[in-house]
Amino acid sequence: MTAVLPETSAAPMGGAVPVAPADLAVPAARTVPADLLDRLALVPGERPAVVAGDRSLDFDALRAEAARIAARLAARGIGPESVVALCLPRGADLVAALIGTLTAGAAYLPVDPKLPAERRRYLVEDSGADLVVTAGADDAPLAEGVPHLPVAELTAPGEPVAFRPVPVPGGALAYVIYTSGSTGRPKGVEIGRAAAAALLAELEGAGIAVTDGGRVGWNASPSFDASVQQWVRICRGDTLVMIDDETRADPALLARLVDEQALTDLDITPSHADPLLDLISEDGGPRPLTLLVGGEAVGPALWRRIVERSEAGVLRAVNLYGPTECTVDATAGWIDADEPPHIGAVLPGLRMRLLDGRLAPVGFGETGELYLAGPRVGRGYRRRPALTAERFVADSEPGAADGQRMYRTGDLCRLLPDGRLVYLGRADGQVKLRGHRIELPEIEAAVAAFPGVAEAVVVVRDDLNGAPGLVAYHRSAEGAAVDEGALRERLAAGLPAYMVPGAFVAVDRFPTTPNGKLDRAALPAPVAAPAGAADAAAETGSGLQGPVEELIAGVWATVLGASRIGPDDNFFKLGGHSLLAIKLVSRVRSELSVALPVKAVYANPRLRDLAAFIEGLLEK
Repeated sequence: MTAVLPETSAAPMGGAVPVAPADLAVPAARTVPADLLDRLALVPGERPAVVAGDRSLDFDALRAEAARIAARLAARGIGPESVVALCLPRGADLVAALIGTLTAGAAYLPVDPKLPAERRRYLVEDSGADLVVTAGADDAPLAEGVPHLPVAELTAPGEPVAFRPVPVPGGALAYVIYTSGSTGRPKGVEIGRAAAAALLAELEGAGIAVTDGGRVGWNASPSFDASVQQWVRICRGDTLVMIDDETRADPALLARLVDEQALTDLDITPSHADPLLDLISEDGGPRPLTLLVGGEAVGPALWRRIVERSEAGVLRAVNLYGPTECTVDATAGWIDADEPPHIGAVLPGLRMRLLDGRLAPVGFGETGELYLAGPRVGRGYRRRPALTAERFVADSEPGAADGQRMYRTGDLCRLLPDGRLVYLGRADGQVKLRGHRIELPEIEAAVAAFPGVAEAVVVVRDDLNGAPGLVAYHRSAEGAAVDEGALRERLAAGLPAYMVPGAFVAVDRFPTTPNGKLDRAALPAPVAAPAGAADAAAETGSGLQGPVEELIAGVWATVLGASRIGPDDNFFKLGGHSLLAIKLVSRVRSELSVALPVKAVYANPRLRDLAAFIEGLLEK
């Protein structure tokens, strides 16, 4: 029997039709405008729309600014099916430019300013963007031949313009978001306006976005599809609270912002939820806080901790799963019972298929690859017809309309009797790491392109410095030597930080299975990171100085798994990353009773500099 969504007519073996959990059932139909901007037009004007460190806007001000931006974009020939690249940090300008672009009938392409310059250039050129909006007039051009415009020219006060969004059909392009590419090149996913509007309606129908006048933290990078889940909330009248990078990186600061800004909703990955849970106070802000957990799998230990906090009335949490190609969220399940982790039931804008390698349905309880069909499936990959045809395939369900497609997720799942899904991993080389979707072949291609590298393999290991991390294995060309420091720098210049491996391992040959395929399980574990130039300094007597440097070196050795640490070593060059920086801060606080901000680790990555900073805190 076919393992399909409960709304379909197919029944499981035994005849019992599974149903979605009652708390995620869709309520009676409501009459709401079909387009997000039609809904935005109805929100009371005095209600706060955007709260940011730079400035705040109420809904009257947001609509007025969006109307001016739309008029100025239209004067430059921007309209339906145009793509406007927004290279702006999280802030009021980003929200205004995004809504203004949609008001002009166009689509937006988010380009996170923190991405390497090479990556930003690629996104603009590959997408064929018609215009780039930048934070300042002096910003370097992202790509040649594409007009650039400072956001100040779009948001500058001017003659009042009525908020009249350009009417577009539901299939019109709303945004393009790039994901890691299995071919070595990132690919842009095209999503239509009706699909984005349906996402918001389904979050409401599932009981997730329900607070009247909620306060939603915009936590995700604009280039990450979870950001869509956040900005669409403004169209129903919720307030967007923009979370800066410093606050995002420091659980203590984030917990304080939750209380001070009285957040009702916060989107967060499991990796970043873990250190935040115990910091959310029971008497701060409206409770329970809704955590929208997604981006990677929730492990059993974290699931139990969330349930405990939920039972204490501090928060409620929903586990959300979905590929960018199906408009952010495909399934939802409340984390409210001590049970094995699951990803919940499929949301009503999508239909599910669990299929085997021959596209035949699997039985209930059996493992199959998840395919998704329905109106929230995206338009395809921008300017990639062959790849679109490969991943967006004809709907195999009997009775499906001609031309109806389903998206092949590459995720393996099995269906529980009550209609919920259990996520079992990937069927290909894609991984999720700290909330980011990563195609390992893209990193492998970048490593293999480095001079002297003949072959490269990248894997995720669970034991890298006490946490999951990327390890790059490389084999040198005959007679060539590979400078791993230079290799790391080359990768950092072209890849997002979360895609730069935390360890590099040189091998003479790659292990293979009896049938000649790569044996990933036999790849050697990375050895403890060496202390590099600091080793020589220590041997000549100019090593660690003073109790603080020695204590920090000990903490680094524990957190990073390094055998020797010297005063000139760099935390991040030894494999440190955002989660390890949080662990480092926690250990320093417990060892020295000093409140070390996470940003200090980024500002002082060299051990001696960080120790000096901490000594300054101790003297206060």
